[in-house]
Order: sequence, then structure tokens, then C-alpha cells
Amino acid sequence: MRLLVATANQDKLREIRHILSGLPVEIVSLDAFPGVAPPAETGTTFAENARQKALCYADACDMIAVAEDSGLEIDALGGEPGVHSARFGGIVGGYPRKFEIIYERLAERQSLDSPARFVCALAVAHDRHILFEACGVVEGRIADGPRGRGGFGYDPIFYYPPFGKTLAELSDEQKAQVSHRGHAFRQLRAFLEKREE
Repeated sequence: MRLLVATANQDKLREIRHILSGLPVEIVSLDAFPGVAPPAETGTTFAENARQKALCYADACDMIAVAEDSGLEIDALGGEPGVHSARFGGIVGGYPRKFEIIYERLAERQSLDSPARFVCALAVAHDRHILFEACGVVEGRIADGPRGRGGFGYDPIFYYPPFGKTLAELSDEQKAQVSHRGHAFRQLRAFLEKREE
């Protein structure tokens, strides 16, 4: 079975390949389809955006596609950055600038250690139909400052209390066990295993 994992993000792809390893599945990324335009992602929830992307890429690439939409929700910021996580703070300055904006806004609200969560919604589509959906969530709080060199994105500022570390301080194995993406893609793995039976 060939499965299009609708991302060109190599960090995400590495995590997903690890979770799905051992399955009789050939994973193809968007790098194999450079001419395909991404959808607008106009959804107001992670699930809506995941569906949009899965349907778009399954149709454009004519194969089974899995797409995910994920991000960080911070309670003290009313759930921001949420579905706008990737575009939050603009494109200048990258994640260090995003962190600065978050800490500035949390300081204004005297909520530097606000509860927060990572959410990952995924959808599998083929032939203009959604075949499977899943959602993974990991609860934690905002760290007192960015820590760790592993992971990517918002991982350095997301503190996971059971391990006493940020996600960026965890090994790849530890992160896969507890992360939002790990939870969602393990559900996908179980779905694919059943299809093979």
C-alpha cells in the first residue's frame, strides 16, 4: 500500500515514519509532488483543516492521503495560537520570535506558567471520501523559558509535568510515547493494521 503523508516538514515526517515503521506501507511525502498547490486551510478547528488537506491532496495526487493539522493551545491566551500556530507572529524571526510574543502576552496577563496543550487532528482520504479520522492531545503548561535542543516548533516552551521536562528535552522515543502526534498516528497505525487483516 502507498500512503501519501501530506507534509514536506522533514521533522514531522521523521516522527510519522517512526510511528508507522514495520507496516507494509510505502510512505510518500509531498516532496514527490512539487507542483501540487496546498489548500487554503480555512477551517476553524484542527479537524476541519486536516480534512481539507487530506481531501485536497488525495484528489490532486490520486492516492490515499493522510494529512494532519496540529498546534499549541494556551489557556491564558484564549486558546491561541491554536489553528494559527504555524503562522503565529508572522514569518520573520521564526520560532524564537513566536516564543517572545507568547511570553510577552503571558506576562501581561501574569500567567507565565499557563496550562497548555498540543493538539493533532489527522484525516485519511481517498476518492473524495474521508476514510478515517483521529485526534491526539497532550496536556502540559508553558515552561518558564525555552529549554532543550530536540523536537521542533513549540516543543522548547511546552513543559510536560510527568517527565519534568519540555518536549524538546525528551528523546525521540519518549516524545513519541506522549506527544499529540504520537497519540493520533498510533490510532492511524491500528486502523492500517486492521485494513491489512
